[in-house]
Amino acid sequence: MKTFLVVNPRSAGGQTGKHWAELSAQVGRAIGEFGHGFTEGAMDAARIARKAVQDGYECVVAVGGDGTINEVVNGFFLDGRAINPQAALGVIPRGTGGDFRRAFGWDLELDSALARLSTGQTEPFDVGLIEYVNHEGKPEQRYFANIASFGVSAVVAHEVNKSSKALGGNLSFVWGTVKGLIKYSAPMVRFRADAGTQEPVSVTAVAVANGRYFGSGMCVAPGALTHDGLFNVTVWSGYGLNDFIFKSKGVYSGEHVTWKGTRQLQCRSFEAESEDGQEVLIEVDGEVPGRLPAKMTILPGAIRLKV
Repeated sequence: MKTFLVVNPRSAGGQTGKHWAELSAQVGRAIGEFGHGFTEGAMDAARIARKAVQDGYECVVAVGGDGTINEVVNGFFLDGRAINPQAALGVIPRGTGGDFRRAFGWDLELDSALARLSTGQTEPFDVGLIEYVNHEGKPEQRYFANIASFGVSAVVAHEVNKSSKALGGNLSFVWGTVKGLIKYSAPMVRFRADAGTQEPVSVTAVAVANGRYFGSGMCVAPGALTHDGLFNVTVWSGYGLNDFIFKSKGVYSGEHVTWKGTRQLQCRSFEAESEDGQEVLIEVDGEVPGRLPAKMTILPGAIRLKV
């Protein structure tokens, strides 16, 4: 496949950019000739990926972490539709969190990623679309590959993103979770799944999941699949700092789905709004672009995925 790499040189603590000559040589040996572009700022990866798809590249590869993957997926779309539904997303994981790759059991080894890229094997890949209110109070939309969530998960993502992540992915998220839960006050939110009845709930966190993991390894949606045309939604209610400290193992293993405060459902669309006007932040593949109200819609098999 005609392949283009969208490279975040700051990923892997800057090692991607520092060792690009060596990395690119290994990629060339595995897949032959390829195009590439480097990101410099926010949403650069989307712009670069979009041009690559428009230029006829059949496989566009995100070289970076979950944020880079999200931006590259956004680049597959223009004016509300996929530019080429047969184009494939490829991934060379280089990030600190690594939640997208965990759903597929992919490790961080370059050889493993190159083995995937060197075959012609792809599968349908569902993409989420979220419509929300940005930080300036204006309506905005964004595509997502993994999970969109709101509640304490977005507060934690905000804490983690403004830190240096010097502790590494897992410890940064653990510390961010502790800080987030200390300051978090659960809002009342009304939500509706598909065309169902609107329901009020006190929210610790709600994850609208295409993939299975968020928060650097928390298995929030154990049953989620990226090719079934459905979101797996997990609603956490009534949890606090003590629960995270004493029961966190169950959050990472997926055991939390059996707990009293966890509810799961499947749907194709999901809407939510704050009941009392309280600001409720949203998190989209690890970024925090805005707040509720929001609507999330699944786009079944919108693109392909290199596997």
